[in-house]
Amino acid sequence: MRHLAFDDLVHALRTHRRAFHLEVRDDYSGVAGEADRVRRFLDGKPQDHSASARWFGLMREVTESGCEVQRVRVITEPHGDYTRFSVGTAAANVDAGEDIRWLPRQAAPSDLPDDDWWLFDDEMAAYTVFAVDGSALPGWVAITDPVILAHYAHRRDELWSKAIPHAEYAK
Repeated sequence: MRHLAFDDLVHALRTHRRAFHLEVRDDYSGVAGEADRVRRFLDGKPQDHSASARWFGLMREVTESGCEVQRVRVITEPHGDYTRFSVGTAAANVDAGEDIRWLPRQAAPSDLPDDDWWLFDDEMAAYTVFAVDGSALPGWVAITDPVILAHYAHRRDELWSKAIPHAEYAK
């Protein structure tokens, strides 16, 4: 295992052809900057796109260079505030190049772990590490164990096939 900083994640996105991100939490408002974005959304105020400009720029860059960036968000229905925010603002991510799908928790496998992770070309997985209070710790923990990667590749394919594309789910 090794620690990845944000620049390492950027490098992985720039050097791989496929990046898959699984998100399984119903609330990320403990992540730096998210609480303000959620509050603005719930108050009917426009989002401050400068807060996400770096990410959107990166998504445009890597997807235009041929990297497929996929994201599955496992969500509870009926939606809580954070999920309403996520669904309501995901179009900007899609416009930047991400392919986002939604998987209602009741349709997800019951044995999903509580961890979010990235999978890059079936060669490296990177876990997001969360503190007890829900805040994300800096960086990711990367693994390259082929047995774990094969399991995650299978899981990715299973979840992707069940998940609903953003344009359809957001209706």
